[in-house]
Amino acid sequence: MDDLGAATGLNRPSLYGAFGDKHALYLQALRLYTEQSNAAMAAALQGRPLREGLLRVYDLALQLYYPPDEAARGCLLIGTAATEAPRDEAIRRQLGDSLRSFTAAFETRLKQAVDAGELPAGTDVATRAELASAVLHSMALRARAGDAREALAALARAGVEMVLSPLGTGAR
Repeated sequence: MDDLGAATGLNRPSLYGAFGDKHALYLQALRLYTEQSNAAMAAALQGRPLREGLLRVYDLALQLYYPPDEAARGCLLIGTAATEAPRDEAIRRQLGDSLRSFTAAFETRLKQAVDAGELPAGTDVATRAELASAVLHSMALRARAGDAREALAALARAGVEMVLSPLGTGAR
């Protein structure tokens, strides 16, 4: 709370007045984090070839997970919300909504790729979107666990190859 107060210029009573209690403030932070992440994903995925867009999403994630001159921090959702979700229904709901929104962003772009001929008709975009999300979430967890950035960049590249592979084009 002291860090939040220093960052916002608000004292504890003012923070609580603005957001309610610590729990409400945390939920608002999760929502904001998700909104910012979704906006960054949308910008990274649009206006460029699918392969480039996917790699851009993962590169942006790595920039977030490995800030300069700091220890790897991973992702707020994966690093903190996932640990609190079993005990807190509101956090569990926000976490699930957030993760599903990331998958939906991938799925939207994959559908566009099918429509544009970047992927074959009949591509199982729902499963590929889940895979793209799984790579992103694994990177967050592994960054927090201390994996090297270079290893996660290699994982991202391999994940993109799996998402774009010509196999598994059965309709869903």
